[in-house]
Amino acid sequence: MTDSLPYSMKDVKYDNAKFRHRSLYKVINQTLLTHKRNWLSCSTGKFLALVMLFGLAYLFLTHTSSGPEVSGGLVKNAMRNEKEKINSDGVSGLKRFWRKPPRLPPRLSPDEKGGKNSFGHEAENPSSRLKWVSRQQKVKDSFIHAWSGYKKYAMGYDELMPLSHHGVDGLGGLGATVVDALDTAIIMGADEIVSEAGSWIETQLLDRIKHKGQVNLFETTIRVLGGLLSAYHLSGGDGGMKLTRNGPKPAVYLDTARDLADRLISAFTASPTSVPYSDVILRDSSAHPAPGGLSSTSEVSTLQLEFNYLSMVSGDPKYSLEAMKVLEHLKTLPKVEGLVPIYISPHSGQFSGENIRLGSRGDSYYEYLLKVWLHQGGSQNTNMTYLYDMYSEAMKGVHNRLVRKSVPNGLVFVGELPYGSNGAFSPKMDHLVCFLPGTLALGATKGKTKERAMKDNLLTFEDMENLKLAEDLMHTCFQMYSVTSTGLAPEIAYFHTEEYSEEGLDGGNKTSKYLSDIIIKHADRHNLLRPETVESLLFLYRITEDPKYREWGWQIFEAFENYTKVDTGGYSSLDDVTHIPPRRRDKMETFFLGETLKYLYLLFSDSDVIPLDKFIFNTEAHPLPIKGAVRSS
Repeated sequence: MTDSLPYSMKDVKYDNAKFRHRSLYKVINQTLLTHKRNWLSCSTGKFLALVMLFGLAYLFLTHTSSGPEVSGGLVKNAMRNEKEKINSDGVSGLKRFWRKPPRLPPRLSPDEKGGKNSFGHEAENPSSRLKWVSRQQKVKDSFIHAWSGYKKYAMGYDELMPLSHHGVDGLGGLGATVVDALDTAIIMGADEIVSEAGSWIETQLLDRIKHKGQVNLFETTIRVLGGLLSAYHLSGGDGGMKLTRNGPKPAVYLDTARDLADRLISAFTASPTSVPYSDVILRDSSAHPAPGGLSSTSEVSTLQLEFNYLSMVSGDPKYSLEAMKVLEHLKTLPKVEGLVPIYISPHSGQFSGENIRLGSRGDSYYEYLLKVWLHQGGSQNTNMTYLYDMYSEAMKGVHNRLVRKSVPNGLVFVGELPYGSNGAFSPKMDHLVCFLPGTLALGATKGKTKERAMKDNLLTFEDMENLKLAEDLMHTCFQMYSVTSTGLAPEIAYFHTEEYSEEGLDGGNKTSKYLSDIIIKHADRHNLLRPETVESLLFLYRITEDPKYREWGWQIFEAFENYTKVDTGGYSSLDDVTHIPPRRRDKMETFFLGETLKYLYLLFSDSDVIPLDKFIFNTEAHPLPIKGAVRSS
């Protein structure tokens, strides 16, 4: 390794405030300051220094006396750059001459510029590639096993109960597992499952939408509407990728999505404010608020990707207009450094309570600020700039108010403010919060690799700070798995801090270095086959190209195989991850097929399969093409 700084001398030609080219005059000043020790070490250098100083003084005097118009420009420029009142042009010039060197933009070190493996990524050799192809196939085999249990015992129901061998409708009875799993099957090339799921959607789903009763707006949008729209694109709709020739024509998915959305939109139009009601009666297209009258902040702000894309492919702007009213309204509400309470009233349009967290009911609000902005073209779409500004402010709030370190080993975690910004801090972190490392990494590089983003000078210091936090949190999320006896994470963890500690509530893995850092209460020890950690592993691997994230994903996959797989088909949630053998819950969530296995499969695939700079994953892992980024293949 070299001791060289992670930038080159040409950096002195940039003013970091705007990354604009600096004048020749500024370059001379910076060069003098940078190299003065070398050329002052001899008498000739001292003589030259005096000549240069007299010459510069002459330039100051002649330049500032050249006319009022130029002089005025210099004063204005000094006021803008130095942020202080300048009383005379001569003083301004001296201050500018002796100013501190600017902070330099993030750059690759010579080592990072050189080798293929500069960021720790694996050498591309046949044996390494074969290893990951083999592991990818094992994930596909697990997906087929999960589907086989569902098809055998619960086809058409929302979810499988794999131990008791029957199905249950917990999400409105729209066959949520079928739709959630479809694009996973398309991506994996599981053609038989694509045919089975596609046929069911073509013959059954539309009739169910027309006759079913109450559904939750949020859950139905992210799982069913999002799944249909993703399948539409991946099967070739709207000039999409056409990854499969199995199943019905793409128009079937789009027509079904439109019928569903036409009913769901009543949640927006029935509300007296821009905040939609939480529940919809599909058969009569009516809507009403949840019991108690409040909606979750995350739920009302996690609809826009799906409704925006539907407007794009259908040509009807009504879906996007209704959904975007929510984010435009949220922009106007008071926040705490960008952080918001987890409840909001559709009646008043105001936040309710003070509970601030990035776990349940708060999480995807922050996720969609970034993702909706990226999906609509990012920096190319100036109408959406407010979304990135809200995201950026919120991440600063996370840094300042929610990030802490555990004792004794310093795990970085994100806690909660259950009583608001003036209340006590809680060292509680839901597994749901493990979406955040991936979102932070995506926000930093906008889907490009870290190496590419740095070579192209795309990263700001804020981006680098967010990327560092992403890597620290990713480590913590993985330790939430490795600290338990089963190697699977609990639903909720608490962290040992100077102010908070509980004895006898560790994860059970006595070999873990972090056994004393993570506290797992009895009520929080269940595992629901959640995807958030493997989601972030995918994002961190593709962006940093560090192979450890793949290895961590493989360890998690093996733990799922060892403790959740049901021989007769399907996988089961667990009651307690700290004991072996763990008690099982008899439930296979739809997101295990729609998210967890999809993210693991993509983690072990080449990075050009559903690339992060061309697709945005909705919060249920359904990939939707970024506006203008994807062409027919």
